[in-house]
Formats: sequence, C-alpha cells, structure tokens
Amino acid sequence: MVKQKIDSSYDGSQIQVLEGLEPVRKRPGMYIGSTGFDGLHHLIKEIADNSVDEAIAGYATKITVTLLKDGGVSVSDDGRGIPVDKHAKTGKSTLETVLTVLHAGGKFGNGGYKVSSGLHGVGSSVVNALSNQLIAEVRKDGKLYRQEYAKGVPQAEIAVVGKSTETGTTITFYPDETIFKETIVFDYKWVVNYLRHQAYLTKGIYVAVRDERTNEREAFYFEGGIQSYVKHLNVGKDVVSDDIFYVERQIEDSMVEVAVQYNETFVEMVKPFANNVLTPDGGTHLIGFKSALTRVINDYARKSGLLKEKEENLSGDDIREGLTAIILVKLPDPQFEGQTKNKLGNPEVRRYVEQVMNEYFSYYLDENPAVAKKIVGKSLLAARARKAARAARDNVIRKGALDGMSLPGKLSDCSSKDPSESELYIVEGESAGGSAKSGRDSRTQAILPLRGKVLNVERARLDRMLGNAEIVNLIKALGVGISDQFDISGLRYHRIIIMTDADVDGSHISTLLLTFLFRYMKEVVDGGYVYLAKPPLYLMRAGTKKFYAYNDEEKEDILNQLIADRKTKGVQVDDEADRSKQAGITALQRYKGLGEMDAEQLWDTTMNPENRVLIQVKVDDAEKADAIFTKLMGDQVDLRKSFIQSRAKFVKIEELDV
Repeated sequence: MVKQKIDSSYDGSQIQVLEGLEPVRKRPGMYIGSTGFDGLHHLIKEIADNSVDEAIAGYATKITVTLLKDGGVSVSDDGRGIPVDKHAKTGKSTLETVLTVLHAGGKFGNGGYKVSSGLHGVGSSVVNALSNQLIAEVRKDGKLYRQEYAKGVPQAEIAVVGKSTETGTTITFYPDETIFKETIVFDYKWVVNYLRHQAYLTKGIYVAVRDERTNEREAFYFEGGIQSYVKHLNVGKDVVSDDIFYVERQIEDSMVEVAVQYNETFVEMVKPFANNVLTPDGGTHLIGFKSALTRVINDYARKSGLLKEKEENLSGDDIREGLTAIILVKLPDPQFEGQTKNKLGNPEVRRYVEQVMNEYFSYYLDENPAVAKKIVGKSLLAARARKAARAARDNVIRKGALDGMSLPGKLSDCSSKDPSESELYIVEGESAGGSAKSGRDSRTQAILPLRGKVLNVERARLDRMLGNAEIVNLIKALGVGISDQFDISGLRYHRIIIMTDADVDGSHISTLLLTFLFRYMKEVVDGGYVYLAKPPLYLMRAGTKKFYAYNDEEKEDILNQLIADRKTKGVQVDDEADRSKQAGITALQRYKGLGEMDAEQLWDTTMNPENRVLIQVKVDDAEKADAIFTKLMGDQVDLRKSFIQSRAKFVKIEELDV
C-alpha cells in the first residue's frame, strides 16, 4: 500500500506563477490537442494527473473519478488538498491562483513536487477555462473549502462550508458545449482504461471509476505495479518464462523502473513512460533501454558461446521480437515535446536507463541461464528469418521509390494518380471482383480480388508472409513497402476498403486482412485509411421500386414505412400474417454473398459514394486491439473459445450462418 505522508509545509509559497490565462478559450487546441473526443477526455486526464502526482509523491492513496448523471465529471483524491492560503504574488487564494492563472502550479519550484506528470502546470486552469461550471472542494486543516467558477471566472470568494476530518481535493466540472461542439458525452471505457494504466504505473494506489448514468463501476489496485502491467499485456500469449525481469533503482534525483518478459509471438510491445505519462514517440529513456538491451544480450550470447565468433551481432529488431516491456522513469524536470508530451528529451535519462539495464539485466541473464538461452535462441531465429525475409522481399519490392515497381496483375487500377481521391477495394472472390470491376468508377476506384483466405500473419514471420501471393499482391498494390522499407508517404490510396460477404467466411477474411494491416502496416490503420464495406443483406422489390436493407432492423423499418404509406393512400391491407404482402413486396431476396450481385447492384449498394455504407476502422486502444487479435488469431484455442462464447449472447439466431 502507498504510504501516506504528512507535509505541513505545503502552502502558497510553493506555487509559482508564470503567466495569465487569456489565450485558452480562444485557442483551446493549443492546450488540449483538439476540441473533439480526444480533447474532451483530455480534461479528465489533466485533473486526474494532479491527483496521480499526489500519489507519486506519497501523499495520496486513493483516486476516484465519477461520471455524473447530469454530464459532469468529479475527480477526487485523499491527498494534501490544494493550498488555500493567500498567494503572495497574485493576492488571491492559492486555490484560485491555480485555477485561474496559466502556468500556476506546484510543479515549477522547490517543495511542491519532486516528480510530476504535469510539466507545464496548465492543466487545472485550462479545464476551468473550458468548463461552463467548475466546483473546487478542498479538505484541509479540519475544514471543507469550496469555490465555484463559470468559464474560468470565480463566482464568489473561496469559503469554508463545513468541517472535514479528511484531506484531499475534489474537482467537479462541466465541459462547455460551445467549445466541444462535437460531443460533451464522456466515454466510460476511456476513463476505465486511463485509470487502469495509472494503477499499473503507481503500484499500491487504489483507483476507482463510477458511472452514475449506467451504474457501472470498476476499481484497480496492483501491488506489482509495472510487473502486473507486463503480465496483463502478455495474457493469451505463450511466454518464454513465467518470470518477469524487474528492476527499480534511483540514480541521482531520478528513478528508473523497468519490467521485461518475452513471449513466443513476433510482435514487439514496448511502452515508455515518464512520470506516468505515456510517450508514444519514445525519447531518451527508450533509446537508452534499446541500446542497453541490445548490448547486454549480444555480450551474453558471445560469452556463452551461443553466438559464434564469425557470426555478426544480433540486431535490435532481432532481439526485440516477442518482447514485452514497460520503461518508467520519474524525474524532477521532464523535458517533453509540447503539451501532448509525446516524446521525452532529457539527455541524462538515456544514461540513467542504460546504466540500470547494463548492470541489472546482465545479472538477470547470468542468474537465469535457461531463460537467457531461450531469449538468445529466439533472437537467433529472428535473425535467420530476417535474412530470409530480406531475400524474399527483394524479389517483390524494389528498393527505393515506388516508380517502376510492377503492380500485381490482378489489380484493376484506377486512372487517377491522386491518392486523396483514390480508393482500393479489396474484394473477396473472383466473381465479386468481376462485378466490382464492371460496376466501379474506374477513374477513382481500383479493384484487387482475393482468391481464398489470406495467411494468418499472427502465426507467421515476415519471410513466410512474403511467400503468400495474396499478401504480396496487397503490399505491391498499397505501395508503402513492408518492414524496414515501410514508408507511409508511398500510399497509393487514401481509402482502402475491405469488401467481403456478410457471412462467417467474409468476417474471417476481414479479420485476417485487419490482422495483417494492424501488425505490419499500423500507420495505415492509425491514419484512418482503412474501411469495411457494408453490403446489404436484403433486396426488396415493390412493383418497379427496389429497396436495400443492410440488416433485419432496416428490413422491418422499410416494411413499416411501406405499410404506413399504403394505408395513407387507402390501399386495403388484409393479410395480417404476412407483413411483406401488407407492404406490397413482390420479391424479397436475401443475399448470401457479393457474387450474387450484378455490377449495377454492387455499384448501387456498396460502391456508389452517394449510397454506400462504409465503416472506418479506428484503434482507440492499441492494447485492447492487440489482446483481441491475440485471442482471435493466436495459438491458444481456449482463449478464442472463451472470447466467442462470452459474446454469443449478442448474436441473433437469425443472423447465424449455418
């Protein structure tokens, strides 16, 4: 359990003011990234990060986030409570200073926080500025203090409204719908995932989330910290060893914490954090980790004779195949790139991480020779596969620019060379491919038919993948290359549309293609270029009119509308047992596959931009996506069976393909 400390010296003198608040409402995107879904949820993160900082510093043991019925959010902790005394520089209470002055916080001077995730100290004031209403409650010195704000403006002086035997801060806020025009509805799952991560990264802290709108609630407590995180990431994967390498060491004024475990997949999952903030673009801590890991494993492989004298060193990519690792550094003055904190820049951190890994991971390998031998063996296999893949790749992809590279013979390309208006339809089956080719807009729509099911890349290395004709055709058609030659700027189509039958086989093919794109071309998915086409399930004719229904609900809606129209026109509706007859339906066809549609029908329903239904593929939670692909496409049958059974209740009997 986190040990809660008492600090009577935490007062207004520890809060420094840098500049005012005025720009926030004018340019909110500069402070929270966007005013859409991500920016809205960033508000929760800014407030909750302050509570996490209290926990990291050892002053808080519990954080609770509540999604309120009336659309607001309440974030509460049992930390020291924001100081309420008068601030020497502003003349206001310190609470009001923190909530109304940009760059005011306990994260710039000495004594507030030694380690903080809130580099810029703008979080609380930004949330206040972008909220219709914000209520701050502080439990401190036996009293309960309260102050209310509207769009960043205090509505009254801070006041004592009661007594309290506890300490801590509660911030309740309601986002301004004139700023967040896209949505002001908070997503429960996002909050759960965010808090789960914080619990993993701050071992011994209790975090809870409650949704008053649905009565859902979850809580997390991980005594193992990032070791528990690594274990969670490797669920469903065969691990090289049940043992997890873990080290936590302080160097100078910083803390380095690392957890490592290998699995038998071909996927690298390394997550670097600085002061509990995920840095997806890496930085000096990740560079130090990779450098030390490569050096230590090569040194061990040499001295143990697993790597012969004439053999070249293992590459970093070889060594990180199947690696799951969390790197967490805590430092007093993190140099992040921008408010979104995507990359860490402190040069000394590389040295700190390298020093810890060089010493303690070397000890680990020496003391666990069986595990070390498996890790080196896996890396050697990866090196051999890499060489084989390079030879195979050179046969299908010319190095350098795309110009001059032959496109697959099956591809019916579009005439436009502008990727922003070009679409690639990946179509299941030669028959549907023929219809799609005949019915398409040849200026902007390209067609690539697939023969059968593509390779399950979850269970195959790159060398085997490049021996699969369908995978190779797809790589060639997209134009981005593969592996170390991948270049998103070469993408030839900005809409990649997977068009398969609306049955089990079609879903399987879609999943296989998505697995390939997620594992080997994730930038294509992250860029929002991948879509799923949704072909209709029914064709309904009523006289000379035809209607397409994409599911059973739509079919019933169409029938209801036709029946109502006929009644309005005075048409006699007799047959109460047959709704199709009541609606005047003269023909009803349930499509079994795309191949049953002619070119005109395929264009009308699935390819015409005016009528079609496309589902954009997005990855909101990469960890969850990784886990789902592992369960669906991995080797562990029991996990896949459980996953399917747990969702069987959501499948309607009439939708089952038997």
